[in-house]
Amino acid sequence: MVDVQSQVTNPFEAINIAPQSPQVDLNVTPRDIAQKWLHKLSHALEGENPNVNIVDQLWSDKGWMRDLLAFSWDFRTLKGKEKIKEYLAKNLPGKGLRDLAIESGKEPAFVAATPEHQWIQSFFTFETTVGQGRGLFRLIKEGDSWRALTFYTGLEELEGHEEKAGANREQGTAHGENIGRRSWLDRREEEYKFENSDPTVVIIGAGHSGLNLAARLGQLNVPTLIVEKNDRIGDNWRLRYKFLVLHDPVWYDHLSYLPFPKTWPVFTPKDKLGDWFESYAKAMELNVWTQTPFQSAEYDEASKTWTCTVKRPDGSIRTLKPKHVVLATGHSGEANIPKFPGQEKFKGRLVHSSQHTTGKDFTGKKAVVVGCCNSGHDIAHDFYEQGADVTIVQRSSTYVMTSKNGLAELFRGLYDENGPPTEDADIMFSSTPNPLHADLHQHVTRRIADLDKDLLDGLQKAGFKLDFGDDGSGFLMKYFRRGGGYYLDVGASNLIAEGKIKVKQGVEIERFDEKGIIFKDGSRLDADIVVLATGYQNMRTTARRLLGDKVADRCNEVWGMDEEGELKTMWRSSGHPRFYFMGGNLALCRFFSKRLALQIKAQEEGLYEQ
Repeated sequence: MVDVQSQVTNPFEAINIAPQSPQVDLNVTPRDIAQKWLHKLSHALEGENPNVNIVDQLWSDKGWMRDLLAFSWDFRTLKGKEKIKEYLAKNLPGKGLRDLAIESGKEPAFVAATPEHQWIQSFFTFETTVGQGRGLFRLIKEGDSWRALTFYTGLEELEGHEEKAGANREQGTAHGENIGRRSWLDRREEEYKFENSDPTVVIIGAGHSGLNLAARLGQLNVPTLIVEKNDRIGDNWRLRYKFLVLHDPVWYDHLSYLPFPKTWPVFTPKDKLGDWFESYAKAMELNVWTQTPFQSAEYDEASKTWTCTVKRPDGSIRTLKPKHVVLATGHSGEANIPKFPGQEKFKGRLVHSSQHTTGKDFTGKKAVVVGCCNSGHDIAHDFYEQGADVTIVQRSSTYVMTSKNGLAELFRGLYDENGPPTEDADIMFSSTPNPLHADLHQHVTRRIADLDKDLLDGLQKAGFKLDFGDDGSGFLMKYFRRGGGYYLDVGASNLIAEGKIKVKQGVEIERFDEKGIIFKDGSRLDADIVVLATGYQNMRTTARRLLGDKVADRCNEVWGMDEEGELKTMWRSSGHPRFYFMGGNLALCRFFSKRLALQIKAQEEGLYEQ
């Protein structure tokens, strides 16, 4: 008999297991169980005539499969035996699935994610005619059998086009005689200028999403150019409000290939992050044209080529003819700036949060912040510390968790100081279907709320309205479903609970007058400045502005979850040929940049066409 609690390996959002957690009778090791299950699966699925009916024997009735590019050129999540069998029957023949094996150096382990969710977890590797993949499965005990709760497969490398990393890294020189030898600097300048060639990929935006993708494409020998409207790489962060600091911890935020140093702070100030991006671009040899706004794009269906124009710093227009265009301006689109009757009469300052820098100029004055998510709280916090009289306007409700308790519970054993390698943590996280994340997060959200109880009680007493997500699943699913609606507390919530930041809750704005805001209940707030922390529109709005209606009208809805639980349109086909949306937080961009780069490289090598 083995006590599960004594052998816990937290795979993601793990929590402490209660003393009464059930024990599991095991006469064999986790490796024995995982190996036996995988052997049965490989025996059935490998070869020219895969027997997909093995799913009936090896999967739980409540089991899942998630496939990222291994068996189709898309992201798919399947729930239930029939859908899994249907997917495998359609996509597995001809793929040459072979060599399924427990991954070397990754020992299968008992896992207790919640008292209700306990399993044996195992990484595995496999190959197909296209390339090499990694996978992860979770087995639960049902009667006398171990069956799959989740089964993940993901393409990692294209055969013959592996990344130039690790054992495949470049030599950096050519020893011996080399007449007319050119230096590394000469080659880099030529690559950067694209004077005699066109980039295969043009990426719009040199934030973390664009930089991650360009780095991935570079390792696949895909000529790539990033165009950035700002003066410097990293200005998309430097130019935001003065005291902005990332709310996610350092272990979650590494960029592809080049992690932050061990001396890096847990939470990164925006200007420090901007400087890191600038260094990253140099270290990864990325081609970035700054001060170069994207002007226009036309797609030719016959040649499958774009004609793009960009404006160079000297005012000249450069025409580029890439095969692929990627919009990497963040997971949001244009600033959502509502219009209010009478706002032209307002004698104070009215700005969107994207235009706000600091509250320093409003010491001793009245500030109103409309909106109660991360930016709204951060800006209200700043106004208070700069000596302003600040009120935050909360129109609906907000999910709040403290950074201290919430992130520790969500990331423990996954993204923390003693966590697994980032590449493993990413697969542990992404191997879980998003709908299952929602179930697991209901428990962890309750746990976080218990830890934050005193703060949450204080917020409610101050008139602040809380929620815990549509189904009680808290932060992550709010982010996936709507891209906002939450605050990861770094201090503003205490100020609200203590009355230092005032709250105006649940009343809509009717109009402005010269002195401030009049609400629909007849009340008013006088203000010297009003900041609209009202978020951003769908990413298609930026596509429409930059690439025009013809392109944007063909694009699918961006962000939010589709019927299978995958994020809509991100990092895959947009609906328009050879045009993609690249965005999300640093962790998502790190992981999915590789998946998008593989799709682009596969098209360039003739492996598939959108």
